[in-house]
Amino acid sequence: MQTSAIIAALLLLVPVGFTLNKRTGAGGSPTRWFVAHVLATVVGTVLAAIHGAAQLDGPPALLLIAIAALVATGVIARVYLSRNMSATFGTKRAAFRAPDENRSAQLHQLIDRKRKKLQDLDPAAEEATFSLTLRHWLCKPHRALAYHQLQSAESRLIGTRQSVGGAQAWWRPLHVALGYILVAGLLVHIITVTFFAGYVADGREIYWWYLTAW
Repeated sequence: MQTSAIIAALLLLVPVGFTLNKRTGAGGSPTRWFVAHVLATVVGTVLAAIHGAAQLDGPPALLLIAIAALVATGVIARVYLSRNMSATFGTKRAAFRAPDENRSAQLHQLIDRKRKKLQDLDPAAEEATFSLTLRHWLCKPHRALAYHQLQSAESRLIGTRQSVGGAQAWWRPLHVALGYILVAGLLVHIITVTFFAGYVADGREIYWWYLTAW
């Protein structure tokens, strides 16, 4: 059971590599990483279910729920929402709206502020095509956060999420949040069973490999 858990944990961390690949541009083809993250998640989910089948009434069962929700949001996005996303890229809904002078002025001010922030963050980049990467967050976290806040304000002003349906607008933030929850839960679970085996066993026999029985 512990062997299946170790393999499952490693496989379920492959999507982290996919995220790093997208944020850094390193690691090879993003398409291959996408396929790897899907396949690894499927196999890891099966092994995690086998590992957790013996005890579904404890906190680790929440990890299975997070995995199931991750798989569900991923399948929905790939099978159903992908068609909506393709259709969205082929439309220009905002082009037929009457211009809002107040909103246009606010947008110009935001873009000017973004350009100034970008000079401090990445002088060689162009605001129109710039996207934050992991390098920016690690090297200049405060400036990256300030730029990200301006990006969010611009999206709210334009109404980016409001221009599409709720499922299309929010599936990715939900998927990413579930991924963070899963990774955090895995780390907590690994640390507790490895270093606090006595607490986890709660008076029962410790039948798994561990370092300390605190």
